Amino acid sequence: MTTTPLNAPPTGVPLHPGSATVEFRSLRRAFGTTTALDGLDLTVHPGELLALLGPSGCGKTTALRILAGFETHDSGEVLVDGEDVTKTPAHKRDAGMVFQSYSLFPHLTAADNVAFGLKMRGSSKSDRRKRAMELLELVGLPQRAEHFPHQMSGGQQQRIALARALALQPRVLLLDEPLSALDAKVRLNLREEIRRLQQDLGITTLFVTHDQEEALSMADRVAVLRAGRLEQCATPSELYARPTTAFVAEFVGTMSRIPAYRSGDGVEVLGRRHAVDGVVPADGELDVLVRPENVGLTAAADGGAVVVGASFLGAVTRLTVRLLDGTEVKVDLATEAAALLPVGGNAHLILPDRPVLVDRRVKSGQ
Repeated sequence: MTTTPLNAPPTGVPLHPGSATVEFRSLRRAFGTTTALDGLDLTVHPGELLALLGPSGCGKTTALRILAGFETHDSGEVLVDGEDVTKTPAHKRDAGMVFQSYSLFPHLTAADNVAFGLKMRGSSKSDRRKRAMELLELVGLPQRAEHFPHQMSGGQQQRIALARALALQPRVLLLDEPLSALDAKVRLNLREEIRRLQQDLGITTLFVTHDQEEALSMADRVAVLRAGRLEQCATPSELYARPTTAFVAEFVGTMSRIPAYRSGDGVEVLGRRHAVDGVVPADGELDVLVRPENVGLTAAADGGAVVVGASFLGAVTRLTVRLLDGTEVKVDLATEAAALLPVGGNAHLILPDRPVLVDRRVKSGQ
């Protein structure tokens, strides 16, 4: 079933009064012996889409729910445009939230779902209807106004949930893994359309996801959380190209580890000395972390490596290369070049002459 794309904002009534600055300051939250947030410091700028990315249990949804007013924090501050909203009830925080499960009222039509918050605020029936139809037009579903949730696809239901969140003209839009329940094709289309709509509206948006592809493709900046702490917050390109910690490097994109040895203030890896990007750990054996596209590979009878696997990815083929010590490294090559390096063939691995990211060596089985 095809659906009309999300549209540009209609002229006339503004869809929101303005975007807000959101700040988390030294935010802490524990549930029993489990620390969900451990001193989170993070600022979301007006009009930007910031993705909170991390594994399950890292605190990203807790931070979102605290901002929405659905959870309380143990210490720290949550500020919206400089105002501490800790004591502000959820319904007065000027935030619209879209949940993973849609949370539409099954007995209400699409239009009535969108207008529900306006009804609670006492808006007239005619004003509610006008507003609902504007928003249904915005999300490309005016023809579904009188349909009930069970008569719509998952992607359409999520659009209705998005329209409902925008109905009250929030200064902040909160998206809690809103695409995870959808199939791959719908998810791809809807994330592009949500991003386009967010940019058109200029509304400050926090997007929680554990899917790195979603975060990198949609966000202005990505904040990577781990165990309740902020590891790094940067633009997608910077996060991918210049991760500041080994956790970020391995969580965002594909990374291989290659054993390395200290050499002055640098390291030696694959027989060559490299400068280090960042700080060399004070003790312990070392690994260098490398992206598949940043590794060179040539056929060589005595190159010290063997091609043990190949995955066709279209224009690129990802080869798996095993070194003499058993280390396996992923290498992305143009498919035509990869054809010259068949599985079972000997090869020589080359790292570019640039600073490398290092970490303490991960032992086998860890």
